[in-house]
Amino acid sequence: MDMIDLEHKIMEAEDAGARLKLIATDGVFSMDGDVAPVGDIVALAHHHGAQVFTDECHATGFVGATGRGTDEHCNVLGQVDIINSTLGKALGGGTGGYTTGKADVITLLRQRSRPYLFSNSLAPCMVAASIAVFDLLSSSSTLRDSLQENTDYFRRQMAAAGFSIRPGSHPIVPIMLGDAALANKMAAAMLEKGVYVVGFSYPVVPKGTARIRVQLSAAHQREHLDKAIAAFKDVGKQLGVIE
Repeated sequence: MDMIDLEHKIMEAEDAGARLKLIATDGVFSMDGDVAPVGDIVALAHHHGAQVFTDECHATGFVGATGRGTDEHCNVLGQVDIINSTLGKALGGGTGGYTTGKADVITLLRQRSRPYLFSNSLAPCMVAASIAVFDLLSSSSTLRDSLQENTDYFRRQMAAAGFSIRPGSHPIVPIMLGDAALANKMAAAMLEKGVYVVGFSYPVVPKGTARIRVQLSAAHQREHLDKAIAAFKDVGKQLGVIE
């Protein structure tokens, strides 16, 4: 993220007489697994009297030492003004999400937010399950630690095999291929070997950055990871991705 450009944008807003300044960012960018420099963003916001909003949908439950998200990961826990996230993805729910912030912000959203006003309430079973997951995450980091161990292992093995993967520690692991047709062929060949992965290409990602997007889980056992890695090696050699 270009922090110099971000500061220029804030200064332009100040010069234009903006009364309120809000920096909005993903905590983790879903196609690349890149973690935003939330600590630097918070510092910049404090310097300019701005507020910070983060979307934590790809961070809640597993990013940070106890899974509280990118603000914990970047050592600014409690300093992000507005956090939006999902009850799906890592938390396991099929529907629903939430926004946290100061009471006056939440009150305003309850009165003015169209997605809130024109949505049905969550099913009681989803609410109960989500509360149980939050309690589980608050009492133990076992699942989060297992996920990180799986992620580190998979990333190491895939890099050692010769695949081009984006650096990082996030369980979203993009296998960079560049060509859209190649990404689709690899995904289809992987499925034939019993491994379901998805190829992504333009316009979902920029042209020339087609990839296979792998998502690791705490439920994966080492044998599952080894099966997937072996399949990637076989298919990668068949398609000329690796030697």
